[in-house]
Amino acid sequence: MDDLSANKTPKIRARARAHNVERCFTPTYASWANPIEAQFGPLRRLVMGASNHPHHPTRARRLQAYLRWRDANARHPDVLAAQRRERARVRSEHHRRWGRPAAA
Repeated sequence: MDDLSANKTPKIRARARAHNVERCFTPTYASWANPIEAQFGPLRRLVMGASNHPHHPTRARRLQAYLRWRDANARHPDVLAAQRRERARVRSEHHRRWGRPAAA
């Protein structure tokens, strides 16, 4: 979750404790590290970006169409996990951490 102050209120903390939820915050100014950003990026680009919806129902229909398409074309969680493991294996073979160039 992001480090927004609304996520740190006593009410939120109490609710998390009551439901045995551990809150993990992304670092300040690191929205790219927040997994939900991977969902909102395409939504902004494909549905909201450069759009001029005449009214709210049109935008809502467009959003629903995008969500139906995304759900229909989603990859199975096992496939995603296998891809992550393979990327991690390749990185470890090359002694690289993600995003860092190879040492000279």
